[in-house]
Amino acid sequence: MGVGTSNFVIRWINFLTMLLAIAVIIFGVWMSTHHDSCRRSLTLPVLGLGAVIFVISIIGFLGALKSNSILLWIYLVMLCIILVAILVFTVLAFIITNNGSGHSVPGLRYKEYQLQDYSSWFLKQLNNTKNWNRLKSCLVKTDDCNNLPRKYKVQFFASKSYYSSIFFS
Repeated sequence: MGVGTSNFVIRWINFLTMLLAIAVIIFGVWMSTHHDSCRRSLTLPVLGLGAVIFVISIIGFLGALKSNSILLWIYLVMLCIILVAILVFTVLAFIITNNGSGHSVPGLRYKEYQLQDYSSWFLKQLNNTKNWNRLKSCLVKTDDCNNLPRKYKVQFFASKSYYSSIFFS
């Protein structure tokens, strides 16, 4: 594969990524128009993600279009930083939720999850009244919590889960 072919491929990939970034930014703007605090709290992260994707795509597109090796190196370094950040985020997510894999209960098809199995940092975040009230309001607004009794009827009400009653109080 020659330099012209690889630049062509990089241009098209980055052009499509720019279109994706524009769609993410439009979605972020749409989320900011809602009065719902759950959606509005995600507005800045979504807009930031769209902007970062757009900037990286522009650098890669212009580097491939002009055959500018400096821009292509900047593009490569930025992609490497993004991949390392994703790796670090994934490892931290596994560390936080490591022990919360659930316990098998005889006679049940699903596993029983208990909050005390999770990391102490995660429990402190949930026990923080400000964080919990915001999270609880977002969970209650979704149809998932409202549909639990209909979906699992007997299993839901027969479970010994202490925290399930919080959502319905």
